Amino acid sequence: MIRNDSAMNVLDTISRRLNRWVEGSLFVMGFGMAAIVSAQVFSRYVLNHSIYWSEELSRYLLVWLTFLGASSAYRRGMHPGVDVLYARMPPRLRKAAAVIVHAASMLLFGVMIWYGCRFAYFVRLQISPALSLPKWILFAVVPLSGAILMVHALVRLARDVKGRGPG
Repeated sequence: MIRNDSAMNVLDTISRRLNRWVEGSLFVMGFGMAAIVSAQVFSRYVLNHSIYWSEELSRYLLVWLTFLGASSAYRRGMHPGVDVLYARMPPRLRKAAAVIVHAASMLLFGVMIWYGCRFAYFVRLQISPALSLPKWILFAVVPLSGAILMVHALVRLARDVKGRGPG
């Protein structure tokens, strides 16, 4: 029993630290994206000169913000859900439903990791046109966020199985 609680505490610590890193990154990326778009608008309409790489960088930042933001929302339990039926279930059935939902989520996160890695490998030799970055770096957010989501899902599953609820 002590060993399971210890492993749970380690996994929870990893999940919290990952989420802290993700949320810091989200702030930097969101602020950077807003600054880049603002500079592009100012440059285009006031200076009559376009910053050629701003649209591509903003697009990739938005993709990273979306995937990493989903992992933070999942960690905090802020993802959208319809729980009308779930709220009316008896506790044992509710626990079973939670385990099924977490298992299905983990299956999806596994698909994100597997196919995200395969796609990143597939585009490994391509270069983005404006930024000249390898595209595998740009698409690595899919397996990265899948792995982060998997860690969060393991913590949520362990909490629901132990009956501790969200934390």
